[in-house]
Amino acid sequence: MSEDLERRVSLAVDHFMEGFGCCQSVVLAFSDLYGLDSQLAKRVSAGFGGGVGRLRLMCGAVSALVILSGLDSGQTEGGDRAGKTACYKLVQELLSRSKAANGSLICAELLGLSGPVPMGDYVASERTAAYYKERPCAAKVESAARIFAEYLDEKKKNEKNDKDSVDYHM
Repeated sequence: MSEDLERRVSLAVDHFMEGFGCCQSVVLAFSDLYGLDSQLAKRVSAGFGGGVGRLRLMCGAVSALVILSGLDSGQTEGGDRAGKTACYKLVQELLSRSKAANGSLICAELLGLSGPVPMGDYVASERTAAYYKERPCAAKVESAARIFAEYLDEKKKNEKNDKDSVDYHM
C-alpha cells in the first residue's frame, strides 16, 4: 500500500483520538480525495457516531465505509440502476471484509453490550483515558480505514492493469 494510504489510516486513528466519532474519523481521512472539505465531511458523518446516534446499531466506522462507497462509486442519476448496483456491490464487499475482520458490523456487539441502547440515551460519552482504554473503537476505526485504503489500492492496480491491457492490444 502507498505511503499516502498508510498515512490516511493513521490519520483516521488520530482523528478518533482527538475526540471525533468513529464515522467522522474514517470519512475525514479520505474526504479530500472526493472534493469534500473537512467541515462538511465532519457534519455529514457526525450523526453516525455511537452506532448511529448512540443507538449502538451499525458501527460508525462501518457507516463510514458506506459513505465512502457512495463518494467513490455512487450514482448521480435517479434512473441509473447499473450505477446503484455497482455502489451496492461495493458496499457489500467492504462490509463483508469488515465483518470478517471484526466479527460484527453492530456497535453493541463490538462493545460487548447486550443490545442496542433505548431511544433517549443520547448523551455522548466523555472521552477520558479510561474510555480509550476499555473500548475497541480505535481499532475498529483503523480496521475500516485500512479496508477502504486497501480497496483504493486494489482499484488503482486494476485500473493500471486495464490500461496496460488496452495498450498491449493496440
